[in-house]
Amino acid sequence: MIRLALLSLFLSLFVPVAQAAEIEILSPPVVDNAGLKDIAAAFTQKTGTQVTIRVMELLKIADAAAAQPADVVFLTPDRMGKLSHDGVVGQDGVMAVGRVNIGLAVRAGAPHPDISTVGKLIAALKASNGVVYSNPDPARGSLGAIMIDRLLKRPEFAGVRGVISSKGNGASGLMNGEGDSALQFESEILPHREIELVGALPEELGAFVDISVAALAKSPHPADAQAFIHYVMSRESAPLWKAGGLSADH
Repeated sequence: MIRLALLSLFLSLFVPVAQAAEIEILSPPVVDNAGLKDIAAAFTQKTGTQVTIRVMELLKIADAAAAQPADVVFLTPDRMGKLSHDGVVGQDGVMAVGRVNIGLAVRAGAPHPDISTVGKLIAALKASNGVVYSNPDPARGSLGAIMIDRLLKRPEFAGVRGVISSKGNGASGLMNGEGDSALQFESEILPHREIELVGALPEELGAFVDISVAALAKSPHPADAQAFIHYVMSRESAPLWKAGGLSADH
């Protein structure tokens, strides 16, 4: 009996242990900061599937998705459409997640100007001693920075003192004293206690991005990728997205 028990124990050491699946997500910062980390952690707790989030600037994600294996990708609808056309996105389809607005931020405790109209926004920006935003160099791949740079170069915004941050994005520049306000995606403002969100820019300026999600055609774990997407789109995830600055109410 003892010999049989020892033999059984010895053999059990060579039985492979089933490991939980691990999926990889490609995400821009605007989504990663909008609650994706918390949603991924909740998904892992619920299913046991591990989630690795690979964050890169939005304009670089399409090339990364086409070049190397991953499971799920978050992108703007136009760029997702190109991936779908090229067969990079799986046949299960693309789903609309929500919208993230570009907002105005000030230091915590500072007055919040009225930016409810384009005219009032322009007046508030002109009164600011430096409006900080991210570097719009296309090589950096920040869509938000390019959008803000184009906005501030419109004729009606002449006289606004824009400051390209040397400390990272606009939120980081504001926290480091490079100006007294900043333009940044709301999801990249809300995580920081040192600054406060005044509000979203007026909708007619088009200062927002819509975000879609899809599984990649070469996903190593297609079933787990689809399960994650369903969880992302579930009512359970909706409050986390909203708290992080991504809203489906549009």
